[in-house]
Amino acid sequence: MAIVILHASIRDLESVLYLEKVCFEEDAWTILDLTYALSAPNKIRFKALVDENFAGFAAAENHTKECISWITTIAVLPEYRNRGVASALLDACEADLSYPKVRLAVNVHNIAAIRLYRKYGYKEIETWKNYYMNGDNALIMEKQL
Repeated sequence: MAIVILHASIRDLESVLYLEKVCFEEDAWTILDLTYALSAPNKIRFKALVDENFAGFAAAENHTKECISWITTIAVLPEYRNRGVASALLDACEADLSYPKVRLAVNVHNIAAIRLYRKYGYKEIETWKNYYMNGDNALIMEKQL
């Protein structure tokens, strides 16, 4: 199994839109959100291919005023999970960030993602109540690169 990480672009819109719906259901980014994420010049975005098949997507951005970088999404299609795809996407994002302080939000019930982020050195710094559409809380995690 070969994982290849490439820069994502607007040409990946259909694949990322499908991925968002599969992975995040009611919290999926809209077509407008994704169009912006895939075309804005200041966004960091990667796609993962496994054996040349679209397997995952990650996006990040640098917040200049706060001198903080945010990983805004990492998603992997279910059939490609537990194969190192999310780790490869996380590595790619971290390598492209401008600031050493990195934050991300993760659903408090997404134990697999929380475990991955902890393995990468992220620590819980706060909880955002009712962040997701279904009322779930978001755990805000931070790491110093």
